[in-house]
Amino acid sequence: MEQLCKTIKEILGDKIEKVEVSQRIVDSPCCLVTGEYGWSAYMERIMKAQALRDNSMSTYMVSKKTMEINPSHPFIKELRRRVDNDKSDKTVKDIVWLLFETALLTSGFNLDEPTSFATRIHRMIRLGMGIEESSNSESSSSSSTPHDDMPPLESDTPAQSTESISNMEEVD
Repeated sequence: MEQLCKTIKEILGDKIEKVEVSQRIVDSPCCLVTGEYGWSAYMERIMKAQALRDNSMSTYMVSKKTMEINPSHPFIKELRRRVDNDKSDKTVKDIVWLLFETALLTSGFNLDEPTSFATRIHRMIRLGMGIEESSNSESSSSSSTPHDDMPPLESDTPAQSTESISNMEEVD
């Protein structure tokens, strides 16, 4: 499992402090834990929500996370097999990132980039269903045409935006 742990650490970089093989995980493929004196997910959310925080505090607010993997889980077994075959495989990177981001969610942390998480999920669903990339672009081009007929948002029209500004001036 040493090669798998190194590969996961290389892929995730500074998002995690280290990767360890765990004997306490039963059902899930992995989990994220913080140090004994580190901030929990809840405390991290509280500190990020502070009104008077500045950007220099952001380095202190991110807890050092350790990813623990379950060696008996089928996902980890398959991931290990794929890493042994070719660790530079794009699906290995996607799987590692998906495992990390789902572990973030289940551990109570917030995702830094939810759109990249959604893109990975969609890519994995497409691979699982056997849908090719070219058919995805055809469906996206046809799905954009119904949105062209939609009326503009209220804030997009200049008359309404100046109207709302003048209403705000009256309140002041």
